[in-house]
Amino acid sequence: MRRAVLFVAGVLTLQACTPTQETRQQVPEDYLDYSAREDRLSGGVRLIPVSTPKGTYRVWTKRVGNNPSARMLLLHGGPGATHEYLESFDSFLPAAGIEYYHYDQLGSHYSDQPDEPELWELPRFVEEVEQVRRALGLDRSNFYLYGHSWGGILAIEYALKYPQHLKGLIISNMMASIPAYNEYAERVLMPAMDSAALAEIKQLEADGAVEDPRYMELLMEHHYVNHVLRMPAEEWPEPVVRGFSHINPDIYVPMQGPSELGASGKLANWDRTADLQQIEVPTLVIGARHDTMDPAHMEWMATAVQKGRYLHCPDGSHLAPYDDQQVYFDGLIRFVQDVEAGRF
Repeated sequence: MRRAVLFVAGVLTLQACTPTQETRQQVPEDYLDYSAREDRLSGGVRLIPVSTPKGTYRVWTKRVGNNPSARMLLLHGGPGATHEYLESFDSFLPAAGIEYYHYDQLGSHYSDQPDEPELWELPRFVEEVEQVRRALGLDRSNFYLYGHSWGGILAIEYALKYPQHLKGLIISNMMASIPAYNEYAERVLMPAMDSAALAEIKQLEADGAVEDPRYMELLMEHHYVNHVLRMPAEEWPEPVVRGFSHINPDIYVPMQGPSELGASGKLANWDRTADLQQIEVPTLVIGARHDTMDPAHMEWMATAVQKGRYLHCPDGSHLAPYDDQQVYFDGLIRFVQDVEAGRF
């Protein structure tokens, strides 16, 4: 996502979701009582200091709700996007009584944006998440880590390094291998595009003209509205448009690469398919039929971890929290409720 406005079998449960009363109940009586929390004065907002090899900076977080048993930290995509496009969570998680945290990673819009290219490395981002976890007081008794797109990469890496702190893991719209993602784009997504438009997109990329308005015009018409968010561009929700306009290209391009049809940056060789078997915590993998990511691969990921469930969004794309919203959030909430109730 970006400036568009952007093998060991485990236990698998396939989750078919329809709206239920269960996903809209069990809200703690004190869910909106912030009186005992230190961030009460600021409405849940905290700027958390993060130590890096280039000094200490601050990252922005905002808590919503109060539930000592179920607390979810949201990792946005990009890299270099913002929490803003995840504001759709505000329409669903409070009614389910889940405490959650919006969070802009270092370099993203609401957080400090140091001009330090050496900081844009996956291991450093993992250590940042760990520092944020400690500051927020999240632990094995309550900590659900959610990652969407690039945030899914970050969540997988965190789960592999710091499994002892997690209660549950959600990997949304992200494959476990960038080479496999690139292969899916070449094999499935690009052949389905208008051939003339694809050729023009490829030529603009070869010419280094990805900032040309024509490049984004072509991608919006032939790619984004089919695989990123399946709505007419003029109807895209305001948080998505606002969030995409705030993506930091100084992070996105070095890590993801300049192309919108595959990854070629620092993440190009990232692959954790052989390591998913190490993940022991209850894990929900969310995929969508029309995603930029391969839904078959994401379904497989749920079998590769030790305790996995796959949630399929049949009408969704990469931003399934918008274009298959009810299925998406019913499945996400049910996962948390099942872990809480010991049913997972």
